[in-house]
Amino acid sequence: MNMTQKHPIIFTGAGPGAPDLITVRGMKALEAADYILYAGSLVPEAVLTWAGDGAQKVSSAGMHLEEMVDAMAHAWDKGLKVVRLHTGDPSLYGAIAEQMLLLDRRQIPCEVIPGVTAAFAAAAALKVEYTVPEQSQTLIFTRISGRTPVPEKESLESLAAHKASMAIYLSAGMAEQVQKILAATYGPKAPVAVAYRVSHPEERTIVTIVDRLARTMAENGINRLALIIVGPFLETDKRARSLLYDRGFAHGYRGEA
Repeated sequence: MNMTQKHPIIFTGAGPGAPDLITVRGMKALEAADYILYAGSLVPEAVLTWAGDGAQKVSSAGMHLEEMVDAMAHAWDKGLKVVRLHTGDPSLYGAIAEQMLLLDRRQIPCEVIPGVTAAFAAAAALKVEYTVPEQSQTLIFTRISGRTPVPEKESLESLAAHKASMAIYLSAGMAEQVQKILAATYGPKAPVAVAYRVSHPEERTIVTIVDRLARTMAENGINRLALIIVGPFLETDKRARSLLYDRGFAHGYRGEA
């Protein structure tokens, strides 16, 4: 009988890139890990500085799903503490559900540690707030349909029609299509921002207007690893004050002035 102690495989969000934007819990998981399978095409090497000296660090960039699961299962079966390291937050475009499903079929337990997604790092870099009183109380995370399709009811055209705050992932390579859709909904002169490799040393944030989006990205050589964000929050003249801190707005912790 195999008496080797087993530990749950931990899916961890690495954050948007800067090694100090990983959560404390994620950092501790890396420090304790014996085997780290990381998304090598996206997770920067700097994040791996939190790994212990004896940890085995393996990139999954060239692996398909079954190979990833086999690698994690093999390490787990030997009693190693396994961390599967994803970029950003693993629940958003992380493809973790399919990995955990296969691990579950092998009766291998898993845990998930959340991370900071690029949309929040971009807002911090731009010093903006996605929710604007009386303008937008909704933030949409989405992507344009490309090699990986999206459901028709969630097309970028359909979601953009709400004119809510929107963070568009995985779409930098289709900037012209994104521009056309945003021009028809938010308007050609509406402000739009591009956050390239946000929180990385080479971070760039550019604010332009929708009509110049594709040209601006092309001029700056940005066709991947960038987030496109749009919405009322970029219109500085429309940033209304919230009621939350208004002196005349009473709530359970503060009476009327």
